[in-house]
Amino acid sequence: MTVPFHIAVIAKEPVVGKVKTGLVPPLSQEQAAQIAAACLHDTFTAVSAVCAAHDDVRAVALIDGAAGLWIPADYDVHRQRGNGLGECLSNGFADLGPGLVIGMDTPSSGKHLEAALEALRGGNDALGMTHGGGCWGIALASVEPAAFDNVPMSTDHTGQAQLDQLQRLGRRVTLLPTVHDLDHFEDIAPIVADLPGSHLASVAGSLFNRRWG
Repeated sequence: MTVPFHIAVIAKEPVVGKVKTGLVPPLSQEQAAQIAAACLHDTFTAVSAVCAAHDDVRAVALIDGAAGLWIPADYDVHRQRGNGLGECLSNGFADLGPGLVIGMDTPSSGKHLEAALEALRGGNDALGMTHGGGCWGIALASVEPAAFDNVPMSTDHTGQAQLDQLQRLGRRVTLLPTVHDLDHFEDIAPIVADLPGSHLASVAGSLFNRRWG
């Protein structure tokens, strides 16, 4: 049976020296990788819970790196294809079909996944922005090859540019709540505040010998 929708986490393998290098300094490369892995853990947990509650949604890991134990067993694994994030997103939707793609460093977005699914079932795209001006997730109700054309990625205006592009294409877009993303050390505290009791809160507390959240 074909599952109509997916929730795909687009992620890098959390290898020391290759993830969250913007946290260094003040963190070490090892600590940055641990924080990245904790964000991934909480993101995967949220996606798994939503997919388990809906027969028409499958969990996907859209990865850059080697598949391994860092990916939950209940996930379909697909490789990222393309040069740059825009191409990877476009190719990801081409491979996976309609659904939602979310980032690996916005774990507090988990509470808004149901709203994205509701938009998809109503025939709408959905877009979740971050407080830094980026996007935490984008849902396409139908595959649109031009959805990411000329959208600058990883900037402080990516979110608005992505919304503008979807609207230029005549797409109906539901805006999802804005969340914090993890670009800098100072971003850890507000994310943990949004996720009390999370794995990220536990790892951050252990690393820095203080209570978070």
